[in-house]
Amino acid sequence: MNKIYRKNEVTFAIICIMIYVVGTSLCEALAQSIGIIKLPAMIFHLVLTILILFWIGKNGLSEKYGLKKPAYGIYRAWFYLPLLLIGLSGIFFGVKLKYSAAETAFYIISMLCVGFLEEIIFRGFLFVGMAKKNVKSAVIVSSVTFGIGHIVNLLNGQDLVETLLQIVFALAVGFTLVTLFYKGKSLMPCIIFHGVNNACSAVSDEEASLGFFGSAEREMMVSLVISLVLCAVYSLIMWKTLKAEQRRL
Repeated sequence: MNKIYRKNEVTFAIICIMIYVVGTSLCEALAQSIGIIKLPAMIFHLVLTILILFWIGKNGLSEKYGLKKPAYGIYRAWFYLPLLLIGLSGIFFGVKLKYSAAETAFYIISMLCVGFLEEIIFRGFLFVGMAKKNVKSAVIVSSVTFGIGHIVNLLNGQDLVETLLQIVFALAVGFTLVTLFYKGKSLMPCIIFHGVNNACSAVSDEEASLGFFGSAEREMMVSLVISLVLCAVYSLIMWKTLKAEQRRL
């Protein structure tokens, strides 16, 4: 892999995406056959996370891929409020144990690893590799591939409409996160947000939220519109202010 990375970082990123997508799909299918939610996926995601972290550390690439604290101080904690609202939206209507304790743990660990893997692959490897030539193209491609990548959920049995809405949501969030990484030079806020947002789905009270909105379609549409507005405003603020704030530090 080192030879591929040194030759072409974008090719390296694409290979990582393929390994991640195919491996996740196979593990989800295996989970259905053995009847244990997320166990195969947890093992795969955890092993892949460890391997990538080891590879990054061994090659001294932590700084390059933003595995460090943000440059701005704690006084800007308010800055993450939009991400917090979106990330915790899954549990706004309460928490409910939908699986066994063990399966819930498998689910949460898997989703936390997914947060790291998708950020380091799409916002790290792919974006950084492309940004050397054209930042705007890198932002667009990183966001679009991240969004379209969620079509794998359709192959895993998810409803078509739900998958399409999830792709749109992922496109908006993907653009927001790549903007945050580009402006703030740290991938850590993106990883934390992504992992928490995914993990919340393991314990979200879907019945309570469904009762409030009246239908699953209405719930998804309202959530999507709110998230799109938050992402748009948040991204605009970052583009205009974050770099200037860092220059004053």
